[in-house]
Amino acid sequence: MRPVRIVTDTCSDLSKDLREKYDIDYMMMNTIKDNKETPASLDWEFYGVKEFYDILRDGERVTTTMVPPAVFQKYFREQLEKGNDIVYIACSSKLSGSVNVGKVEAEAILKDFPDATICCIDSINASMGEGVVAIKATEFRDQGMSAKEIEEAIMPIRNNVNQFVAVDTLSALRAAGRVTGSPEFLGNLLGVKPIIISDKDGNNIPIKKVKGRFNSLNEIVSLTAEGVKGIENPTVYIAHADCDEDAEEAAEMLKEAIPGVTVHIGYIGPIIGASIGAEAIGLFAYGSSIERFSV
Repeated sequence: MRPVRIVTDTCSDLSKDLREKYDIDYMMMNTIKDNKETPASLDWEFYGVKEFYDILRDGERVTTTMVPPAVFQKYFREQLEKGNDIVYIACSSKLSGSVNVGKVEAEAILKDFPDATICCIDSINASMGEGVVAIKATEFRDQGMSAKEIEEAIMPIRNNVNQFVAVDTLSALRAAGRVTGSPEFLGNLLGVKPIIISDKDGNNIPIKKVKGRFNSLNEIVSLTAEGVKGIENPTVYIAHADCDEDAEEAAEMLKEAIPGVTVHIGYIGPIIGASIGAEAIGLFAYGSSIERFSV
């Protein structure tokens, strides 16, 4: 059986330590500011974290691209030439077209490698939710599954990723067209912090509005604790948009609320960050199906 490489994209927000721990590759998207295109690195080589989020705090717009076809072509061809098969865990197709671009490029390249396999999987998640799906894929890889077997194992569990994100406002998500909901719910109210999830189809959906930052942190911790109930020693990933103190506070709250929990803190990367805005904080964990939310 051919070895399998697990690859994701910038939307996964997988930090370098997690990519190294789980042996995951990623393909870069790009950000665009003032008509200048910059690679969207999860290691922040081209923008510092504070520099990037201060741009957004100042009200400047940063737009984003999908994974470029040339990036797919280069990565796919290099891996197939090494004798590897590929499982690409992509951002929700409701938020990015990258999975569809990947499928087109895979089909073209596989004509030159008829014995190889490339599986392009819509994670129906984003940020560390996508990252959690990629980490689950590595577990299956390490059990000796083939690329096709990994795809078959991943598809039915994508809705088991619990994603609860407290955003400062919905303004950035609305401007980027990355949130779905009624006009009444999407309206911003002074001091109210919306809680959003990724629904069963991969849409960003606001489910609650909570008054004040502390209450919003408490709410996403409570929702996460409920989602991982029954899982022994769960791992919860915190991803945040340049709000370190809140992330540390959320970590302490998680440790109090969930026995045996392991907490990992990292940044929301430049692609998700450009759409969600500064000060957002999300909790991500594998748990009970998100379909329990009727939204």
